[in-house]
Amino acid sequence: MHATIRYRKIDQYKYQLMEKYVHETRWKLDRGVATSGRWVVLSKTGRLTLKKGYAWDGPSGPTIDTPNFMRGSLVHDACYQLIRERLLPASRRKPADVLLWLICLDDGMSRARADYVYHAVRVFGGAAAHPPRKPARVILTAP
Repeated sequence: MHATIRYRKIDQYKYQLMEKYVHETRWKLDRGVATSGRWVVLSKTGRLTLKKGYAWDGPSGPTIDTPNFMRGSLVHDACYQLIRERLLPASRRKPADVLLWLICLDDGMSRARADYVYHAVRVFGGAAAHPPRKPARVILTAP
């Protein structure tokens, strides 16, 4: 049985949650983590909570944003955000990719398409999970 998300299209990202969403990842962590503003919270028992108003860019790459891809993209984007912000280790990237695959299957995506999605994020998703490099400090001068 799959859960339902309520969301809308927006300009800055692509989509925005219209109500809080909770997903049980079943991951076991040493401690819980949360983004600034607590938009994304992952408890040490693996409960992922996304705050109403959370925005994400939906499915990425050469794909179509179908209903059976939206919940998976939401959870996957939130997990990658936690990795990018160094709140989760990079070793959580593959479990996040597996979670995407499982959610897509649960939401009725064909096995062939879910497999394609999984392999695409394994090959091309690394950059989206990497923390950004800190910009070099710019030295300014005045007359």
